[in-house]
Order: sequence, then C-alpha cells, then structure tokens
Amino acid sequence: MEERFGFDFDPRFRPLLMMVGVTPQTSTIRLSGSTLDARFGPWRFSTPISNITGVYITGPYRWYTAIGARGSFADRGLTFGTTTKGGVCLVFDRPVPGLEPTGRVLHPGLTLTVDTPRRFADAVLARMAVSPPEGNPLGTTSV
Repeated sequence: MEERFGFDFDPRFRPLLMMVGVTPQTSTIRLSGSTLDARFGPWRFSTPISNITGVYITGPYRWYTAIGARGSFADRGLTFGTTTKGGVCLVFDRPVPGLEPTGRVLHPGLTLTVDTPRRFADAVLARMAVSPPEGNPLGTTSV
C-alpha cells in the first residue's frame, strides 16, 4: 500500500523555494512497501523503513535553519523545509548521503516539513513495526 504526503508550504517562502525548483508540484513524500522516498524539487531521497530508528514531531524552527534543502553544521542532519511551524524528524540507524554529490557527507537524520506531521509520523511508525530487515540499510539521496 502506498501513502503520499505533501509539504506544508509557508506563503512567505514560496518565491525563494520556487527559485530552486521546490514547489508543491515537485515535492512529495511517499511511503511504498518498505521504502520511504522524498522528492524536494531537484533533490531525491530514499531509504528503507528498516533504517529508521526514531520518529519525532519537532518545531517550530528559525527560518534560517529550516527553509530549503540544507545540512546542519550542529548535528549533520538533513532538512527538506518549507515552513517554520514544524515537521517530522526521522533518525537513521546508518547515516545516509545527502546534499553533496559525492555521497561522502552522511546524515544521521532527515527533517521533513510535512503538511500532516501526526499522520505522517503515525504512518512511518506503523511501517516500522512490520518492516523486514533490508540487505542494504543505507539510504540514497540525489540531485
């Protein structure tokens, strides 16, 4: 069964996000089988559900730490952000490649500013309860 989730776009940041190709039409999160896939404009992210070890509703955020596709200097986390209101942080067993193209910088978590944080968090948790171990738990991200 596939479930899709959108991002919560704050109107104040839409012009900035649109300049880098991030719009409601080019950004979605999909749970399909035992995989989480996220598209954020030109960026693509995928990891097995079995690589997720934590799901947390977080926020609110400061705009300069939350808007856009970004990596954190503080904790190396990856963010796909469209609002400062809040979102869902996923923590990984094995860090995943992120924004830079070589895959050398790995991220221990991903924050998504999904439009329905509680519903998304519950859907991920439900899949974690039934997700079989994968052969390669390392996720992938691409631009």
